[in-house]
Amino acid sequence: MNTIRRYITVAAAVITGIAAAVAQINVDQVIRVGRNALYFEDYVLSIQYFNKAITAKPYLAQPYFYRAMAKYSLDDMSGAEADATLAIDRNPFITDAYELRGVARHNTGDLKGAIADYNKVLSMMPVNKGVLYNLAMAQQEIHQPDSAEATFRRLFELAPGYERAYLGYARFLLEKGDTATARENVDLALKTNKFNIGALLLHANLAMKDGKEGYTTALADMDEAIRLEPRQSGLFVNRAFLRHELDDYYGAMSDYDYALQLDPNNTGAYFNRAMLRAEVGDNDRAVADLDRVVALTGSRDYRALFNRAMINKNRGRMDDAMADADAIIAAFPDMAAAWFLRSDILQAMGRRKDADNDYQHSLALARKLKSDSQKSDGEGTAAPIAGSGDNDDPFMNFDPEQTDAVAGRFMSLITVETESERESAGAFGATGSNRQGVIRGRVQDADPTVELEPLFVATYYTSPTELKPSGDYMKEAEDVNATRQLRYLLQITNHESPLTDTEDIQRHFESVDYYTSYISTHAPRAIDYFGRGMDFMTVRDYTRAIADFTQAASLSNDFTLAYFMRAIARLREAESAAGTETMTGGNGMAATDVKPDKHRMAARQAIADLDTVIALSPRLAIAHYNKGVVYAAAGDFTSALSAFNEAITLKPDMGEAYYNRGYVYFRLGNAAEGSADLSHAGQLGIVPSYSLLKRMHN
Repeated sequence: MNTIRRYITVAAAVITGIAAAVAQINVDQVIRVGRNALYFEDYVLSIQYFNKAITAKPYLAQPYFYRAMAKYSLDDMSGAEADATLAIDRNPFITDAYELRGVARHNTGDLKGAIADYNKVLSMMPVNKGVLYNLAMAQQEIHQPDSAEATFRRLFELAPGYERAYLGYARFLLEKGDTATARENVDLALKTNKFNIGALLLHANLAMKDGKEGYTTALADMDEAIRLEPRQSGLFVNRAFLRHELDDYYGAMSDYDYALQLDPNNTGAYFNRAMLRAEVGDNDRAVADLDRVVALTGSRDYRALFNRAMINKNRGRMDDAMADADAIIAAFPDMAAAWFLRSDILQAMGRRKDADNDYQHSLALARKLKSDSQKSDGEGTAAPIAGSGDNDDPFMNFDPEQTDAVAGRFMSLITVETESERESAGAFGATGSNRQGVIRGRVQDADPTVELEPLFVATYYTSPTELKPSGDYMKEAEDVNATRQLRYLLQITNHESPLTDTEDIQRHFESVDYYTSYISTHAPRAIDYFGRGMDFMTVRDYTRAIADFTQAASLSNDFTLAYFMRAIARLREAESAAGTETMTGGNGMAATDVKPDKHRMAARQAIADLDTVIALSPRLAIAHYNKGVVYAAAGDFTSALSAFNEAITLKPDMGEAYYNRGYVYFRLGNAAEGSADLSHAGQLGIVPSYSLLKRMHN
């Protein structure tokens, strides 16, 4: 009894302590900071904030919904569905929660549940083309063609220029066998947006149905897709296939080589390059490519094993060839071609009796396959062939009289479904096993985005690259680091590393507590407020960061870094506030009501802070650069040019300033100066320069 009483007493004390801690949390502020982190794609960090809000006030719907968004962004579909459901339980009028849950269910294959959620959204918001599109796709996948047709018709009425609807309807028509109308819809999609990569790829696929004469048209489509998405390895694999079919062997090989530079683990590129190398007699390197395929797939790519066995037989590597043939037969005991392959290998090894046995067995399997096929023709449907994986593959209809033709079919090059194809299939995104593409969780512009190089900031985390393995130099930051009065070392970069490790996040929360305790018991020092402000910046709490940087500057009015980082914090606070209003509608205000005023005020305040920085450190190039970024973002291109000019004068090797000045020149219509600056920026290591140059001159 005493033990039980002690347990209850301890539990009560713990509960009291938790209640006291919960009472100290400003939940609205925690949710706001979590939304900041979510907007800036720091999903793991945002979840930590929403966890705190849920612990404090578990009856609120908002933190569950935002946590669902973060989990969805991390591909945790089940977790997203569960949190969306919890949000709906607490507030059944959150339209976005039904949509998010519908998409999560779509991704996990719960099509009936997804359709129910999509219909719920449409009952509250009838004009929502993204949800209508997702509904049509779900109905198509669940084999409700009449419902899908009706949804597409409704979508066309509400959004007659919606290119994604044309593409989805084209795929729907292809499943019904209506190729002609499908072509018309693809043409409409391209007419609406000639830069839609999904439409270009589908147009190419339809052109290939016309036979050899359609391959030239398909190649032109693929060239345009690559121009728009030059970093997609799958596009180069597909173009290589087309070039091979048009007898451009050198061009095909070049595309495979470049695809593997972009994606060293692209098994389709390795396999296809191996087939091309074997075709031109380069057997040793063909086997090396197939070895790579087998290594990447864990010996499960039997197509690679089959071809490696044939090539090794031709090289005289009989033991290796036999091992692969045995593996194929073990996996596909009813595959006549595999028995014939092993018969051929045994014959080359001089084991004639074993070779004859395998040959006879291959003939028996082929006859049985032919007989079953004839029966199925009479009865309407064919039984699945064991181990085939594809009843329509002519390879399975093995005929020893056409061995070369069957081997050629089996060695046919593989086309790779690209990321662009998958993204083009939908608005929110679902993955299905029998789909042409997937619906993605976030709508993104299919065209490559052209943006300014971002602001330079002081941070504790950077993203080193081969071109820039360390951060940039800033004397003021080095001076602060030299004092050893901060808990972490400052680094200067314009490409921060996202904070994703839970332990790192927790360390910065603990660091905030440390500074708070120290400040409350010691004489005020600017460095302590600055250090806490940097921790607040790291965990996306910009309001408190601004307050601490302001306090640091008031205690030491020549503290350059305090003004420098306050400018950054002000800009980010305004950006995240406007961005989260866009995500959710905020307090009933549209983004257009919020963004301009907040950004204008933040820009003015940031420029004032940067002017102070420049007064204190006149030769600080990144301060002039940051002013240029703020001016350019605000549309004041004349002032931006002046700022970038000054940055380049102070630091002639500042590639980011050349890139941004080139960007501004192009915005002003000065192609000659813009091209010159981008060329120099590329030379200095700003890789996006080349992409922008190419697009401008094409």
